[in-house]
Amino acid sequence: MPETLADRLPTGDAAQDPDALYEAFTTWAGEQGLTLYPHQEEALLELVTGSHVILSTPTGSGKSLAGVAAHAVALAQGRRSYYTAPIKALVSEKFFALVEIFGSANVGMMTGDSAVNASAPIVCCTAEILANQALRDGPDADVGLVVMDEFHYYADPQRGWAWQVPLLELTRTQFLLMSATLGDVSFFVDDLARRTGRDVSVVANAERPVPLTFSYSVEPLHELLDELVRTQRAPVYVVHFTQKEAVERAQSLLSTPLANREKRDAIAAELGGFRFGPGFGTTLSRLLRHGVGVHHAGMLPKYRRVVERLTQKGLLPVVCGTDTLGVGINVPIRTVVLTSLVKYDGVRMRHLSAREFHQIAGRAGRAGYDTVGEVVVQAPEHVIENRKALAKAGDDPRKQKKIVRKQAPAGHVNWTDKTFERLRDAPPEPLTSSFAVSHAMVLHVLQRGRDGLGDPVAVMTHLLTDNHEPEGARARHVRRAVDVYRSLRAAGVVERPWVDDPTAPHGRRRTVRLVADLAPTFALDQALSPFAYAALDLLDPEDPGYAHDVVSVIEATLDDPRQVLAAQENKARGEAVAAMKAEGLDYDERMALLEDVTYPRPLAELLEAAFTTYRRTNPWVADLALSPKSVVREMHERAATFAEYVQLYSLDRTEGVLLRYLADAYRALRRTVPEDRRTEELEELIAWLGDLVRRTDSSLLDEWERLANPELEDDAAVEDADDAPPPPVTTDPRVFRALVRGALFRRVELAAREAWGALAALGDRDAEGDAWDADRWADAVEPYFDDHDEIGTGPAARGPALFQVTPGSHDPHGPAAGTWFVRQVLDDPAGDHDWRIDALVDLAASDEAGEVRLTVLEVGPL
Repeated sequence: MPETLADRLPTGDAAQDPDALYEAFTTWAGEQGLTLYPHQEEALLELVTGSHVILSTPTGSGKSLAGVAAHAVALAQGRRSYYTAPIKALVSEKFFALVEIFGSANVGMMTGDSAVNASAPIVCCTAEILANQALRDGPDADVGLVVMDEFHYYADPQRGWAWQVPLLELTRTQFLLMSATLGDVSFFVDDLARRTGRDVSVVANAERPVPLTFSYSVEPLHELLDELVRTQRAPVYVVHFTQKEAVERAQSLLSTPLANREKRDAIAAELGGFRFGPGFGTTLSRLLRHGVGVHHAGMLPKYRRVVERLTQKGLLPVVCGTDTLGVGINVPIRTVVLTSLVKYDGVRMRHLSAREFHQIAGRAGRAGYDTVGEVVVQAPEHVIENRKALAKAGDDPRKQKKIVRKQAPAGHVNWTDKTFERLRDAPPEPLTSSFAVSHAMVLHVLQRGRDGLGDPVAVMTHLLTDNHEPEGARARHVRRAVDVYRSLRAAGVVERPWVDDPTAPHGRRRTVRLVADLAPTFALDQALSPFAYAALDLLDPEDPGYAHDVVSVIEATLDDPRQVLAAQENKARGEAVAAMKAEGLDYDERMALLEDVTYPRPLAELLEAAFTTYRRTNPWVADLALSPKSVVREMHERAATFAEYVQLYSLDRTEGVLLRYLADAYRALRRTVPEDRRTEELEELIAWLGDLVRRTDSSLLDEWERLANPELEDDAAVEDADDAPPPPVTTDPRVFRALVRGALFRRVELAAREAWGALAALGDRDAEGDAWDADRWADAVEPYFDDHDEIGTGPAARGPALFQVTPGSHDPHGPAAGTWFVRQVLDDPAGDHDWRIDALVDLAASDEAGEVRLTVLEVGPL
């Protein structure tokens, strides 16, 4: 095996020698072709002497290398170290980077979704994982050193508590706190020194390796971009504050010649056989070939990566994206253009904070690529248009007088060059505390008492009264903790026994302790998984709809894909309005009835009633909400492909959100539903879902499989995995059977609605090659309705009893190799089951097309 940094570290007494540690690391860095900047050397010197370090240096100044040095020092000294980041993608990215540096045996990862080598001496995890460990174990936690990346998340209103708790509880731990936008850190210096007794060093005097220039532009954006590209100031990242605006801006640039013929040819050559799907894939392909990229979190991962790859190779002059470019994008950006200084924060429209401005601006100019970075802020659109009108009027007073100056839109939060100058010159705001009390926090502290790691009442009292909150807020947290305790007591989860205490009056006092251990499956990241497991008892495996009901149980515990649910609700309301208009209801009646129209919520009443009962005896879920929904279930019921579902709800701009949700659902089904609760139909559905995700973009599932099974990973690069064709669609017979079943049942559903035109649009042909047009479908199916009122499409209609597969042909002279004969029997109300659709599936043609290819043989009575 190749030598790693772990092999170069001093051992024994030398591991406690700061000079030996410093020498070992700088020698290794030099061999990697790295020369430490003065601020990196300063941070290293402080780390090897045992001090806390607050590293507040600009983006691109090498904070990651200081983090590596911290892990190296801890590893040499036999201390366990943790790396924390705000999002799972960054955690897994750092995991792979540290494995390469220290070797796979020395690095582990925990994110809640996955745990790999969790007992390793270096652990990469989300901030919440470390915070929960700090609550459970306190100062006795096996945490010798913590590298907290993106420490400005300390001020995040929802998640900031997880950055604060380790500082409060891990008083024997050495910390390296890192961010480019920390602001005044004197509070943290004093607080860390008081709590831990260690020296605290602030390294914040670094020169930015690539200096920045700032300007305010009143030129139309397309003219500005044309100038930036012509004057060799690309790649340009154009920042928007919604995904919709980013895509629309990119499309508007198709008329601007940003890339010459040579560059466009190079882009085409680099793309090669990259597979763009329909919908947004078609749009992105056209944009990229013009020299314009799009990058935002709603895109499929493979699309984001191809944009990053093209930009890294200097082929995309312009990339339009959102303000999340600092998270998960690793491209050399020469110039950042902000189209606005206003964003919606989930509550209101407001100006950017200085921290947000500097986080975005800091992405301009990358060491090793540029000698300078440039930040340009666009004036508001109405200011640019007014200036353009004035320029057109020239010096003619009469023309100038006739100009009707445009105003900012009503309700619009405006910004000016003064706003820009204020943000440019302002340091990041001081970080403010976002401490919060939850059931999970209290339970973790109570677990500490059970494990003999201190009196939980004293620990909780200290946590509530000696945190970073102002006095008024601390009182609110105390009241909240009392409410939580009362709910735990009412649920019978905690008790108040007497314990001996020589320091107490009469030698005894009351304490609080857990009546029973927390369930082994309890974890903040998956708090509702135990409920899903318990809720499976409510379902009957013999019920024809069992597989779909299991999916609904799991979906109710997953985070909401908000854009998808909003699209479902909008579509449902549109269809409801059309139906109500057809019934003649007036406007007020329609509006009143629309209040009850929402996205599909199967099993909502059953699950919500069960959750109410579950919460009484499992109060740690009291802060969480069950969310019944139907995305996976609806896709399977519709037998929809990913592209068809995207088209159904116009989700082109948020394909990545849908894919992430489907991948989460697949993992949850795999992890939560035990083998003894899986029927053949459910196994088939799970296999179908995994195949659907992989065929759309394999990276999400491949990453999970790789992390869950690191022994399967090899050292081969997989950079071109997105260009590789997917495996043949018939590779897994179970998956292919599910696809065939779905394809045939789609025809049943359309026939049930007498949608002859939609059936004809499927393009089916018979064995002689003649088309199944609308008239032919109508002639074939309408006689069914002479005998039966309707065609069933419920769970029983989808059951295995009515779907038959026979390898080979229906030809009595013998089976045809490479075909499946399939029959879908129609579910009539009387249960006669005397009608069917017969088809022949061509396996080779299906593999070539990447989807089921069938010939409809007969439709009619048995």
